[in-house]
Amino acid sequence: MQIYNTQSRKKEEFVPLVPGQVGIYCCGPTVYNYFHIGNARPFIVFDTLRRYFEYQGMKVTFVQNFTDIDDKMIKKANEEGITVKELGERFIAEYYKDADALGIERATVNPRATQHIEEIIALIQKLEANGLAYACPNGDVYYNTQAFAGYGKLSGQNLEDLESGARVDVDPNKRHPMDFAVWKAQKPGEPAWESPWGMGRPGWHIECSAMSMKYLGETFDIHCGGKDLVFPHHENEIAQSEGATGHPFVRYWMHNGFINVDNEKMSKSAGNFFTVRDIAKDFDLEAVRMFMLSAHYRSPINFSREMIEQAKASLDRLYTAKDNYEFLLKFAGDGELRPEDQELMDAASIARDNFEDAMDDDLNTADAIGSIFELVRKANTQINDQTPAVVIRKVLDTLVELTGVMGLLTRKEEKADTDVNALVEARAKARAEKNWAESDRLRDLIQSMGYVIKDTKQGQQVTKAM
Repeated sequence: MQIYNTQSRKKEEFVPLVPGQVGIYCCGPTVYNYFHIGNARPFIVFDTLRRYFEYQGMKVTFVQNFTDIDDKMIKKANEEGITVKELGERFIAEYYKDADALGIERATVNPRATQHIEEIIALIQKLEANGLAYACPNGDVYYNTQAFAGYGKLSGQNLEDLESGARVDVDPNKRHPMDFAVWKAQKPGEPAWESPWGMGRPGWHIECSAMSMKYLGETFDIHCGGKDLVFPHHENEIAQSEGATGHPFVRYWMHNGFINVDNEKMSKSAGNFFTVRDIAKDFDLEAVRMFMLSAHYRSPINFSREMIEQAKASLDRLYTAKDNYEFLLKFAGDGELRPEDQELMDAASIARDNFEDAMDDDLNTADAIGSIFELVRKANTQINDQTPAVVIRKVLDTLVELTGVMGLLTRKEEKADTDVNALVEARAKARAEKNWAESDRLRDLIQSMGYVIKDTKQGQQVTKAM
């Protein structure tokens, strides 16, 4: 597999640190609100990366953190008159609801910053000992960016370039404008923990260094997140982690592109800022997942109602194909393979090969999904009541397995209830008696109950409406 490494700015052959195993750290949400569609993209994309490694038979340790202490959380908790912990617990639970609806598998571990204070303090002490962190009289502790020779290597800029291009807070305690806090002294009304520097709390960047290395080791395979995290967050993680251990921190850095909304940058001030919970009011979130995977993860993507509608239509095509193959399989026999049957068997194998080629080319989900649709297109024109069961089964199994890697077609089949089944049987009787008016009346009644009924040579095919 080839992966585009942000740090080297080129595609590289992925070779895991431990054969057959992959360690992945994906930056998670700050849990003070529902997560938005910009957050959803890396969650979906890198969940798919994890699924593909598992499809290849690799053991994946997937770590995604919850930032459960920071300025935004403190402000929101104070506004609501609750503790930061209560706020975090609420929105962690809400995160799981939306993530489940998007088909995002649970991480191997979801570490929380507040549960790793001991590891964070130990890491800061290492930085102090190595001359890479300094305590201020007020109890803040800063990272000394001038003392780390590799600062800027992820973003591809030197310290002076970064300084001139960044907006930094003026702080008389800093030795250099680009120095950043690894520990913040307690302010009145803020939650805090005991430390060698007095009561305080961790800075944002230090938590990911401490937690990723705890669960994945001082050097691990893949660190991923949105493009907006390259600088300063991931740059600072490298400085902290490598400054403390003296070892390379991450072997492959992966970053997804930005999301625009109706061709404009998403922002609250522009009024085009949407949480996943907002989108769920109008759309099945599986269609959102389909939309996110229909473009290459490093490309910018434009979110619009029209694009989600198109993704839903594409998803419906796949569900319809799956339902049709499952229905036809119930009646298929074991006849000999005709030339067209062998051609379809080969097409299923080709689709799998093309799918894997696309995914191996820097997680090209767009082309991978294209290979699935190519198989469906061919199968829809060639499968008929003469097609042997073994052929339909291969097409169906290939469709289910490959869409499963994408996290698609995971909706559980809803069986028609007793009342609907009774109407279907009554309609079959009316059709046998050639009572077409009654047949049409029953069809309309069944459809009004949320089901689609289709007449085939094999009989009535009943499916839940999309």
